[in-house]
Amino acid sequence: MAAGLKLSVIVPVGPGEPAWRELLGDLAVLDLGAEIILVALSGAAPGEFDAHEFGLRVPARWLEAPAGRARQQNAGAAAACGETLWFLHADSRLPAASVTKAARFAARDALGYFDLRFRDDGPRLAQLNALGAWIRSHWLGLPFGDQGLILPRPLFHALGGFDETLPAGEDHALVWAARRAGISLTPLRAPLHTSARRYAEHGWLRTTLRHARLTIAQARSFSAAGPESGAKER
Repeated sequence: MAAGLKLSVIVPVGPGEPAWRELLGDLAVLDLGAEIILVALSGAAPGEFDAHEFGLRVPARWLEAPAGRARQQNAGAAAACGETLWFLHADSRLPAASVTKAARFAARDALGYFDLRFRDDGPRLAQLNALGAWIRSHWLGLPFGDQGLILPRPLFHALGGFDETLPAGEDHALVWAARRAGISLTPLRAPLHTSARRYAEHGWLRTTLRHARLTIAQARSFSAAGPESGAKER
């Protein structure tokens, strides 16, 4: 893989998760200067991979890593050649304009994120969760991993990458580390769609309350890890 790429897209894929195929179709608008790295669990990567099957114009490959989203994303970052790392969940869906914005964002000295939207595979009340994610990220400066975090590779490594010791919330911890370092949290002001199936499977109220409790608990823990210099949004 040649060095000097502008953008590396890193996608952790869980066992038996098929949504990455649709995501690759969305990423087909990426032009030269980018690469896509899908990270499966150890022993779970497909034997062969044909990027042309998805209409991709950029290189795409599989890696394997031990279980855990933090480990998978760190493995992808370690193998990446791009100046900028863009972390996407496998069930993300992106309009072409959002992919273009990510490509243009590449190499900016900031941590960027997208505006979360929910697909129509869950309850309509999930739109309230999308509004909550907008308030959390734009007003409180706390974007999460399902918002497609994107940042320069040297900055990612300077922040220590994703904490592999955490059972959950590795994206939340990375954002707090960026806040303490005074890194600008930059909304790309473009949508990223994600699945609402968990709200349908486990109930909207129950899932919403569970996420709220986890967010508050993680914020208390991660904010206490060191003095916060304050996040800057631009």
